[in-house]
Amino acid sequence: MQPSGVWATAVGVARVRALETERENALFRDPLARAFATAGGLWPSSPPLPDDEAARRRRLAVSFSIVIRTKFLDDLLQQASLSGVRQVVLLGAGMDSRAFRMNWPEGTRLFEVDTAEPLDFKASVLRQERAVARCERITVAVDLREDWPGALAAAGHDPAVPTVWIAEGLLIYLPEDAVELLLARITAQSAAGSWLGLTLGSRGVIERFGADAVPGSAASMWVSEMPDDPVGWLAGHGWEADSHTLRERAAAYGRPISTPPQREERPGGLISAVRR
Repeated sequence: MQPSGVWATAVGVARVRALETERENALFRDPLARAFATAGGLWPSSPPLPDDEAARRRRLAVSFSIVIRTKFLDDLLQQASLSGVRQVVLLGAGMDSRAFRMNWPEGTRLFEVDTAEPLDFKASVLRQERAVARCERITVAVDLREDWPGALAAAGHDPAVPTVWIAEGLLIYLPEDAVELLLARITAQSAAGSWLGLTLGSRGVIERFGADAVPGSAASMWVSEMPDDPVGWLAGHGWEADSHTLRERAAAYGRPISTPPQREERPGGLISAVRR
């Protein structure tokens, strides 16, 4: 099955994670990432970097952000597990392999929500690799524009107990009204003590990255940026949130960004939140 459309970007993300895994000082190890990238035609080689220096820098910046956000959400999931949460929902799961590469407490149920095509593609690779999940893994094939809460409930999700939700690299592809609906639906399925991890497109990112993006590339499909006040936005939905910038988290992980900021640092697009 040839990856196409938005879900094809998940294979590109897998390639970035495979490259990070090969580093001696990797921030995480994803042993399945190379297999996903290979099956999608992005390993061992990938499309060449653009000749234009500005475009090349933008592409490398996107790859860097993927590495940092992966580490950020790994840490959030570990914190939620330590707090006692045993339900995990990955929205737009793509080639996420956390069910296989992270250590989960006994009794953890992890739901991967995505459309049938990427889930089928992923299943074929997992069979080939003889991958074994480290928790109870449940796939839910549904379009997020449809009644995904109903499909999730039918698969066994219990909204009466806390859940940790992850929407990684997802909201930037949704128009603002769809983002609002998604958050409202998440909130409606979240008991007190639930956790939420989001990545949001920073203000101005579409102008900087999408203006001259190659048709079909990830940046060409970006349509949504984060609110001016993401913490206040989430508070309005009943979540107590913290906002982190990529620069801040990169420094904390020992990967400081050496270039000075080109614009005033605004609230960041790496969000952790708890339902009170």
